[in-house]
Amino acid sequence: MDRHVLWYDRPSTLAGLSRKESWDRALPIGNGRLGAMVFGDHPVERLQVNEESIWAGPPVPENQPQAREAIEEARALLFAGKHEEAEQIVQSQVLHPHTRPRSYQPFGDLYLRPLGDLAIEQYRRELNLDTAIAEVFYVQKGVRHKREVFSSAVDQVLVTHCESEQSGTLHTKIELSRDDQIHLSECRGDALLLEGQAQHEGTHLGVHFCGVVRVKTDGELQADKGSFIIRDASYITLYLAVRTDYNLANPYEPLQEDLVACCEKDLEQAMVKSYDKLKKDHMTAHQKLFRRVNLQLGTAEYEPYALHPTDQRLAAFRQGHDDHHLISLYFQYGRYLLISSSRPGGLPANLQGIWNEDMQAIWDSDFHLNINLQMNYWPAQLTNLAECQLPYFTLLENMIEHGKETARVVYGCRGFVAHYTTDAWLHTAPLGEIPYGMWPMSAGWCARDFMEYYRFNGDHAFLQAHAYPMLKEAATFFLDWLVQHPDTGEWVSGPSISPENRFYSTAGNAVALCMAPAMDQQIIWETFSNVLEAADVLEVEDEVFLQQVKDVQSKLALPEIGEDGRLMEWCESYEEVEPGHRHISHLYAVHPGNQYTFRTAPAMMDAAKKSLSYRLQHGGGHTGWSRAWMINFWARFKDGEQSYKHICHLLQQSTLDNLFDTHPPFQIDGNFGATAGVAEMLLQSHDGKIELLPALPRIWAEGAVHGLKARGGFEVAMTWEKGALTKSTVYSLHGGECRLSYQGQDIVLMTEARKQYDVIWTGNTLLLNK
Repeated sequence: MDRHVLWYDRPSTLAGLSRKESWDRALPIGNGRLGAMVFGDHPVERLQVNEESIWAGPPVPENQPQAREAIEEARALLFAGKHEEAEQIVQSQVLHPHTRPRSYQPFGDLYLRPLGDLAIEQYRRELNLDTAIAEVFYVQKGVRHKREVFSSAVDQVLVTHCESEQSGTLHTKIELSRDDQIHLSECRGDALLLEGQAQHEGTHLGVHFCGVVRVKTDGELQADKGSFIIRDASYITLYLAVRTDYNLANPYEPLQEDLVACCEKDLEQAMVKSYDKLKKDHMTAHQKLFRRVNLQLGTAEYEPYALHPTDQRLAAFRQGHDDHHLISLYFQYGRYLLISSSRPGGLPANLQGIWNEDMQAIWDSDFHLNINLQMNYWPAQLTNLAECQLPYFTLLENMIEHGKETARVVYGCRGFVAHYTTDAWLHTAPLGEIPYGMWPMSAGWCARDFMEYYRFNGDHAFLQAHAYPMLKEAATFFLDWLVQHPDTGEWVSGPSISPENRFYSTAGNAVALCMAPAMDQQIIWETFSNVLEAADVLEVEDEVFLQQVKDVQSKLALPEIGEDGRLMEWCESYEEVEPGHRHISHLYAVHPGNQYTFRTAPAMMDAAKKSLSYRLQHGGGHTGWSRAWMINFWARFKDGEQSYKHICHLLQQSTLDNLFDTHPPFQIDGNFGATAGVAEMLLQSHDGKIELLPALPRIWAEGAVHGLKARGGFEVAMTWEKGALTKSTVYSLHGGECRLSYQGQDIVLMTEARKQYDVIWTGNTLLLNK
């Protein structure tokens, strides 16, 4: 039995379930760009298909030229304690109204409709994370049938293969459709074709797209009014290619290509291969990434629950039954989803990865930059999927010119700025409502991930060509954006917010706008630290800029501890409107940042822990992604019991039957955040050394992991028994010093590139096993 399989004994669509509930049971496949939800239904199979760049289009939010003066006026009002007046000015003069809907949209649906409806038995559907293939099995009239579906990153086609053990028993109608009732499929010779343009009922005209289906079969094939009918076959293989005119380098200048010809080229290159060769190539490319990490929690023996369908295992877990293998499956599922929704050359994973059936998706399925997009990539480096983070970097770099224009027009600043959201059109203007929209920190937060990529991979060329330029643009904006507090002389950010949270003003009103919110100050401090570190590594000769960064950072206002011992979220001890708010922004310096650690800032760590406990006592963690963040926080606090508790809460309260995270509704960042959280429990390297099993809960008394990545360019494997480390193996990618730590005991290895080092735990010390 394969550990890496989600399986079910019932189709996705059942009597009594809504269309949405059925979708939440379907299984996702994808090649980074082209994906589908496989329902495994009978008698009619549905593949709901997405292509990452099918977005409705402009108009998009615009920079407000009158904003510059309004910002100055709002600052003066905030320093005077007049929050309400400041908010009125910023709302009316700075923030552009939302231009919704402008949504990420599905390509359409591929249906397989049997000619006849015979009863089936011995039904099973599954998703194999190791092969990235969704399969359906059943017996019909004594004959075994199998269906396989995958999306090939090698050949850029979505493939559906149906076969029967008895010749002449497959009789199927193939249809291609789209719910907007505007775009209808048609037959062109031996191809089934669907063309269209993403839009919202004639508004927000966006990306043009085309999909073409071709068929291989040993049965009789005929066209029938925009569909194919296949009779008397023993096998049917469908090949779907989808292409768009979206141009990531400049979305406002669409690609000038014949999309039908592009699809036909994809199909020709794929169909020249045998099905077995196509499938093998797909699996090999996927496994090159997926098999880098393996995790075993508990013993190697299967628990009883592993013999049950995944939805039944989840139901049992909700009732309090432990299932270590379900947690390790969930961990690997997050890695699988990242591989399947984010590959080099494409767009990054959005709020739903690439899987969305709605013409108007929740929150437009956009790229939220006040935690959600960043959280999508928390597991990328830790779980050895560095390549999958590259689309995220490409998106941000393509936003720079837009962001520099926003910085100049709106704020009168140099450098790169972005706000809480963007989408395929790369807009950067401040928009929406104050509690979420007036937040010019996104570029700084995202820039940290460029530096982290370098720390994990040691790629000097990436540091020079990508990380340092991004960091410098973000730091330059902050240098111009910051102002000195009239009372203290310290540099403060504002007008700004603590994302999506509010407090009561002295007049008793719920407000969000302020000066020097904790998260702003932490992000700016970190951006300055990162740009100085990168400049030092690169030996940059830019003394004026670097000295200014040092001078401003030395006088930067930093968060303080309140009278109640909690880390303050704002510069004053305001009363929160929602004490259990889903965002825990002021703990950014604990995670994903590393400004606060028990080694460097123990008092701040204690205050941050009190803040987190306070949030939880008042109902925090009620969304999937917020709960996932808590797993990571408690891991950084070295509290494995609390981290495990929140893994349990996530699976019990915020996980759908197909293991998708739910906000609600489905939002993929919780999957990614939780996968990163499990990795943080097992391995941390953000504080100058590699800590082994820093937050191991008692319930994971036995286990093993290999392939996790640590900063410095190290891959780490570990085994443990009875709650204690037995052995660790370190593979050094680039050589250099490696400091390992376990239970307060350290060992320093002077490593050589491409060599492996075995370390054992003797019960009180780490020893190199020579």
